[in-house]
Amino acid sequence: MTKAKREGHDTHARRRGQGELEAQVLAALRQAPGARTAGWVQERLGGDLAYTTVITILTRLHVKGAVSRERVGRSFEWTAVADEAGLAALRMRKVLDGEADRGAVLASFVTALSPHDERLLRDLLAQDPTEGED
Repeated sequence: MTKAKREGHDTHARRRGQGELEAQVLAALRQAPGARTAGWVQERLGGDLAYTTVITILTRLHVKGAVSRERVGRSFEWTAVADEAGLAALRMRKVLDGEADRGAVLASFVTALSPHDERLLRDLLAQDPTEGED
């Protein structure tokens, strides 16, 4: 055990929460004025994030449909196509798609909502899906 650990000091960077890094990468791309490279994203996030980690996160976001990519030379340029709410919705959809009894999952989800969130969900479901279209 190191002296720092014995004294209760952790010298390592804190571990990010699940999805936190994806949200940070997506936020960086959303602030970009156009498509950007993984190196650009890495610079914006700063810290000790490895280039390969950025590529991995961008690839995961691409598989989820949250970013698009276009080959430029031997690399890709990446563009955000979802916001943080969209990314959260994609995660929720993935969980739902992985369950056999969708009805039970949705019923359990709705009964666990706060009264405010339940009203909000009901209002959203009651909206005309063509509302706002031209």
